[in-house]
Formats: sequence, C-alpha cells, structure tokens
Amino acid sequence: MEPVTLRTARLELSAPRVEDVDAIFAACQDPDIQRYTRVPSPYAREDAEKFIVAVAEQWAGELHRTWVIRDGATLVGTIGFYRLDGQGGGEIGYWIAPDQRGGGRLREAATAVIDWAFSPEGAGLTRIEWRAVVGNEASARVARALGFRFEGTLRQALVSAARRDDGWIAGLLKTDERMPHPWPIFAD
Repeated sequence: MEPVTLRTARLELSAPRVEDVDAIFAACQDPDIQRYTRVPSPYAREDAEKFIVAVAEQWAGELHRTWVIRDGATLVGTIGFYRLDGQGGGEIGYWIAPDQRGGGRLREAATAVIDWAFSPEGAGLTRIEWRAVVGNEASARVARALGFRFEGTLRQALVSAARRDDGWIAGLLKTDERMPHPWPIFAD
C-alpha cells in the first residue's frame, strides 16, 4: 500500500521525510518518549534515519502504518497503527514532541487516524487496542478522551530493549460511541 496522507482542520498526517530527521532526533531525546515508547534509548541521529526508512518499508507491508503529525511546517509527533492482524485488529501508538504538547493536536490527529482505520477504504478495523506503560497518564488521558474503554493491567507485558513493564490496556470498537468513560486509574 502507498502511504496515505490525512488532513484535519489544522494538521497534515503523512509519511516521514528525510528532512524530518533532525526534528525526530530532537524530540526523541525526551526522557518520557524514551521511557514510555519503544524508541531506542539512548536515541541517536541514525535511529531517526532508520525510522524513516522503516516506515516506508512498513507501508509496503501489511503490519504497520505510521504518520508524522505536522502543524504547518512544524513536526508535532508521530502516530500509527501497529501489529495489524489481518482480522480487523490493531494497536494505536503515538508520541508528541515535548515542546508541542497541549492544544488538542494529538486528539485531533488520533481522531483522523481512527476514522481512517475503521473505514473500509482504510484499514477496515473493527477493534483498536491502546497500550501504555503503567504511569503514562498523559497517554491514558488522550485514549480515554477518544472513547477507549479501560480493560485492565497486563503484568510485565510491555517489552523494550531495557526492561519489561506492566502495561495498561484499553480498547475501542468500531461500533463504540466515542465518548469518554470512567477509567479506574483516574480518581475523577
């Protein structure tokens, strides 16, 4: 499949380009991105270069779809679907550069990719999973706002190069109303 470009009122979501290497490298120096995602740690400039090549190869395959989120000329972050199972399931993942957090752009981008993923013209998914390392409340708040339902904690289920972590899991079905629901990890 060729990479798909998605647009929202403020954002463009497209495949990363060579000119994005510096911005990706800079963003991935953030300790939270290294702690809570699967990016290498420490993160080298070569990792950003490899990422761009890998994303192009992944679009040609069947398992992953990744976009860079842009607000004008500014790289905001990345978002994608991973482990597409060919049976209507996949997992959403994202990170936002530290100086780009806030303002609802991640939720706006995620809404666009979820709409695409559930559409027959997109990935044709029926279920999307969200997973995060226990403690990543910023990611959890976005997932809850998107309508994901909290499903539990997976013990030592998330593996990175450095460790195994407990992980939260939530799900969103194509038929779900996309309204926030209570999550037991939040006091509100």
